[in-house]
Amino acid sequence: MSATVTDQQWSFGGDLAVERIGYGTMKLTGWPRGERPGRDDALAILRRAVELGVNHLDTSHYYARDGVAANELIRTALHPYPADLVIVTKVGALVEGDDITRPPEEQRGLTPDGLRRGVEANLRSLGVDRLDVVNLRMGDSEHTDAPFEAALETLAALRDEGLIRYLGVSNVGPDQVARARAVTDIVCVQNLYNIAARDDDPLVDACAEAGLAYVPFFPVGGYRPLTADHLTAVADRLGATVPQVALAWLLARSSNIVLIPGTGSREHLEQNVAAGRLRLTEHDLALLAA
Repeated sequence: MSATVTDQQWSFGGDLAVERIGYGTMKLTGWPRGERPGRDDALAILRRAVELGVNHLDTSHYYARDGVAANELIRTALHPYPADLVIVTKVGALVEGDDITRPPEEQRGLTPDGLRRGVEANLRSLGVDRLDVVNLRMGDSEHTDAPFEAALETLAALRDEGLIRYLGVSNVGPDQVARARAVTDIVCVQNLYNIAARDDDPLVDACAEAGLAYVPFFPVGGYRPLTADHLTAVADRLGATVPQVALAWLLARSSNIVLIPGTGSREHLEQNVAAGRLRLTEHDLALLAA
């Protein structure tokens, strides 16, 4: 399965072209914890993202808390969807948002029934007949690894039914990526990665060689925002913010990196998109690598 890429775009599977800076919707819901914008602001943020040229949204049916659900916000704000909008979602150990409070061995999402329920919940809440990309999101516990191949086979069967266009994997190691590719075609890997958390360096390069998108979650640190003197120095020279420099570094790191920074702030959204226009010099990159 081929992938095409330019400096500013990536194409999932060779035919779903996206700008390399997308938008992650989790923070619109405050799931699993934290503040969230009001409903009108959340809808305005989604519409502004599309106005700014964002055509890649990351979401899930279980991004939901206290009656606020990411997929419902997306549908209300943007449906009928722009022709070029690519919505990437995920299924895994969780079926509903509050499943996160269950012990891993009691989470139901990786069963065949749970995976189908997750896919159907995404289809229904987004108001689509087929999902563009579905990531199999593995958990953080050894309990969630055993059904890995079986879960992929279930999703591949749902793809064959026409409910899914492409598959990816999330929160996985290199061995699981290899195992996934032995079961079925995948188009992306979504893992924790940023300038301060670089354990996945070899996997980023391996994905690039295989023509797979690498999609970092928490690209600017997540619940622990990035802080470092070298980031600040480069940001000051460019007249930019530290998160903008962190995003620009990821774009420069490898052409297969596709970003989904999340925010509940319109100002931060606009700054994140503007990060795509920053150009780091060789000196900047050397300083950031120190």
